[in-house]
Amino acid sequence: MTSVPTIALNNGVGIPQLGFGVFQIPPDETVKATTTALEIGYRHIDTAQMYGNEREVGLAVRESGIPRDEVFVTSKLNNNRLERDDILRSFDTSLSEMGFDYLDLFLIHWPLPGVSDFVARWKVLEELYAGGQVKAIGVSNFQQHHLRALFAAAEVRPAVNQIEVHPYLTQEELRAFGGDHEIVTEAWAPIAKGKVADDAVIRGIAEQVGRTPAQVTLRWHIQRGDVVFPKSVTRSRIEENFAVFDFELDQSAMSAISALDHGERTGPNPDDFNWIP
Repeated sequence: MTSVPTIALNNGVGIPQLGFGVFQIPPDETVKATTTALEIGYRHIDTAQMYGNEREVGLAVRESGIPRDEVFVTSKLNNNRLERDDILRSFDTSLSEMGFDYLDLFLIHWPLPGVSDFVARWKVLEELYAGGQVKAIGVSNFQQHHLRALFAAAEVRPAVNQIEVHPYLTQEELRAFGGDHEIVTEAWAPIAKGKVADDAVIRGIAEQVGRTPAQVTLRWHIQRGDVVFPKSVTRSRIEENFAVFDFELDQSAMSAISALDHGERTGPNPDDFNWIP
């Protein structure tokens, strides 16, 4: 079985660099998809309270026969949990839903700058971390100025920042800022919601190395040092996304893919996104 590289977080916890994402996978398909990913060799599952499929992720992990400490599981705080008591209750609910007694990583899903004090929410995550209920804490969709505000009050530095990253939004400055502060970048929408499949540059590179455009793009992420978690419900695609460790891209290919950046988002801008479900 392929061995996925592990990145050490700033507290020493190891996180598999390739994971399986379950965003927008309906609950009734999540158990099968997650079980398939675990069978193929994935040992990192990324979910969220907002996704509505934590219970099914937990069921797949528990029934896989794989020891709990060999599967890295991430969840994220829902946008409608803004106060301390709600945050603590929601975390307990997540653990109960998944049937776990701890999480490997828990993130603030969005900063919500127009409706909530994300620093106050972060302080609650610090409580959970201090209590040993989660092995690492981090943020998602935070810009540099959000992180600076957090640093001013935080006792614990975020371990990761999960942000939109793909060839059309390479996030070089934000990634470098994170690196300077020992924050690992996790990339969501890593293949730009499928757009890379029709990109002439990426297709050309894929033909040269005998891979698919998705594999080439995921390999680009891996070589840049990001944690990445593509998602699919199709076994062949889940297998394809996992098969990215037996080839390398040369520097010219890496540079050509990075040069596709033009600041295009497929999702919301964190500075403007204040949606509460």
